[in-house]
Amino acid sequence: MLTEQKKIINIEENPNSALILAAELFQAGKIFIYPTDTIYGIGGNPFNEKVADRITKIKGRDESKKFIWLLSDIERVMNYTEILFENHIEFLNKIWPAQVTVVLNLNSRTKEILKQNTAAIRIPQNEFCLKLLNEISRPLISTSVNRSGHEPVHSYKQIPDDFINDVDAIFHNSLQNVNISSTIVDLTSEKPILIREGAVRFVELLQKFS
Repeated sequence: MLTEQKKIINIEENPNSALILAAELFQAGKIFIYPTDTIYGIGGNPFNEKVADRITKIKGRDESKKFIWLLSDIERVMNYTEILFENHIEFLNKIWPAQVTVVLNLNSRTKEILKQNTAAIRIPQNEFCLKLLNEISRPLISTSVNRSGHEPVHSYKQIPDDFINDVDAIFHNSLQNVNISSTIVDLTSEKPILIREGAVRFVELLQKFS
């Protein structure tokens, strides 16, 4: 078990050991805070019901709300989703990796496991995230570090002290992340629909859709 001192890991000091530890925590059904290409996220295995429940309770959020997933590449996205339109794949290849989250239909196997029809997915533009995602070869929960109703944090120094006891580890760097959440687009039907304007303007995304 990690000591409190070892629970806080600067990924710039020893990136390889930080990467290995994060992957081990994921495989063990633990949860951790980590930097992304937008704000800091709380991560864990979305297929582990105890992990998802634990993160929901920490945030004090509505249990019906689903978490964003991070994945490393389009091929792995296709392992969990059902994309009916060829131009949707072209669109995703044009926009990712980026600060853009896309709601996609899940395939029948994933629907059966998770008892949900869609998932919001992003390929992040962040070196640590991408290396970790390649290491675990599975989706990683990415939800903002905050209690429900409070502002999310985009700097390690903003992480509340009480979160240290709530999670199994905190991975951080010295950089201040983008102080804005990802743009969310619904791509479950033929044309993209804006759900939330964030780090990337929707009009710019539409220019890449054909």
